[in-house]
Amino acid sequence: MKIMQSFLLAAFLMVSFSGFSQYKKDGTPDMRYRSNKSVYGGSYYSPTPSYTNPSVRSQSGYYRSNGTYVQPHMKTNTNTTNHDNFSTQGNYNYFNGTTGSRARDYSPEAYNYGSGKTIYQGPKGGQYYYNKNGNKTYVPKRY
Repeated sequence: MKIMQSFLLAAFLMVSFSGFSQYKKDGTPDMRYRSNKSVYGGSYYSPTPSYTNPSVRSQSGYYRSNGTYVQPHMKTNTNTTNHDNFSTQGNYNYFNGTTGSRARDYSPEAYNYGSGKTIYQGPKGGQYYYNKNGNKTYVPKRY
């Protein structure tokens, strides 16, 4: 009888905790599940959630034009906003354990980027200025 109770308890615990974290086919957390939002960042009940885009991809390592090597890393797929990117304030990167520091699009903090520079808008809505080297530097979107 004791063995049967232990077995049933173990089976119950396995079933209970198997649904604790749900993953997509590519191995990333499926953010449609409440348990993943609480573990991997983002509040399920928050009216303005700190929610990271669950659609991520692997970025290969590369060299910048100035010769600096950028290590391979995971990044969110491109979309029309930076609200759900790993690098945005309030969002958590569960791959490397860091929180974002870049201002959200259309936030008051977005005006600190490129202050004193003329801000241009690209054909897809991206906003940028030309830095001292003549290269485009993208900034969080402003009104």
